[in-house]
Amino acid sequence: MDAASFWEALTTGSQDGLVKVKTHSGREFYAAKIADGALKKTGARHDMRVIQIEDAALEQIAPAVLAAKEKFGEGRLAVCIGCCDNGSEFSVAGHREYFEKGAFPKNYSLEIQSADYPATYAKEKFGLTGPAYVFATACSSSGSAIAKGAELIMAGIVDAAIVGGVDVASDTVLLGFDSLEAVSDTKTNPFSKNRSGITLGEGAAFFVLTKDSGLAAGSFGQEKDCGQDQKAAAAPIQLLGYGQSADASHMTAPLADGSGALAAMKEALACAGLEASQIDYLNLHGTGTRLNDSMEAKAVAECFGSACASLPASSTKPMTGHTLGASSAVELAACWLAIVNNEEKSLDKIKLPLHLYDGEDDPDLARLNFIQKGAKFNKQINVCMSNSFGFGGCNVSLIIGKSND
Repeated sequence: MDAASFWEALTTGSQDGLVKVKTHSGREFYAAKIADGALKKTGARHDMRVIQIEDAALEQIAPAVLAAKEKFGEGRLAVCIGCCDNGSEFSVAGHREYFEKGAFPKNYSLEIQSADYPATYAKEKFGLTGPAYVFATACSSSGSAIAKGAELIMAGIVDAAIVGGVDVASDTVLLGFDSLEAVSDTKTNPFSKNRSGITLGEGAAFFVLTKDSGLAAGSFGQEKDCGQDQKAAAAPIQLLGYGQSADASHMTAPLADGSGALAAMKEALACAGLEASQIDYLNLHGTGTRLNDSMEAKAVAECFGSACASLPASSTKPMTGHTLGASSAVELAACWLAIVNNEEKSLDKIKLPLHLYDGEDDPDLARLNFIQKGAKFNKQINVCMSNSFGFGGCNVSLIIGKSND
């Protein structure tokens, strides 16, 4: 899916990508799965599904990557990727053969299971020699990767970075989350009193972060075939700030009072030098689980105070599924498009990602301003915040906005 199609799905509330998936155990779940026919072989040393999804997204920013490589040099670009899948497609099959026959398949390599391979592949694809890292902080993985890319540039270690994330909705993931009783039997219903869990998904999103402007560069690369180039050139998007915190309170559950999430949002605002009232759109983590939505509502209410009543907010997971390690980057892409696609539009023409739920508000949650069909907006979309909260209390909040240069 290109950026234009992605934006259309978010702003119309299309759930066409959410389909019933049957696992090898016989259990069925709704999940956002990419059709097998939409993926192409890559020529990678280990050409597995996660790499094919990654490659499809990297192709869309290839012109920006190559321009940065030409400008700064192959050794001055870092790769920072969030991903939680270690080649499960091949490793599960390989281990099954090992247990049946006592040996791995002849073409099996432990590198398939190595955490670093998605970043290594990006380096090999573009002929880069700079540092490369993969981050696995669960649902905040690609947010951590984006923050690290900025830090590497600010430290002078590199001049640019490919940042983002990729993940797959494998049987291992689906059944693993089901064992935690976290997966909904219906399509996810975030912040509803009837919410019952997440809908998983797979996907990828990447950006090119450079040192040219803003916080450590902050300029995000954009693919040339989405009809956004002139707008992007006129109003480059900057990474204005980021905040990270760690609850470390439980293996899977967040702190119920939302203090960990609140700390990440406050740090991001301080980093950006902004007041909460200056955020024009908030992309919520919004998983649809009882615990996450409760604590996030508390954190957002405390962070934004009275501004909650007018701050447009939505969880995009009912359209994309929860893409795990890729979710931070996928949702930041939604914020990127919210700024670029609404530039210079009159207020009555502004569109933002919808918040799909059954409309049954939970009276125990703080009231947020969820974006519904036909919503009207009272200001331009110049600055967006995106929240991502992972297992183990790994919290990341990112803020992007238009350059004032």
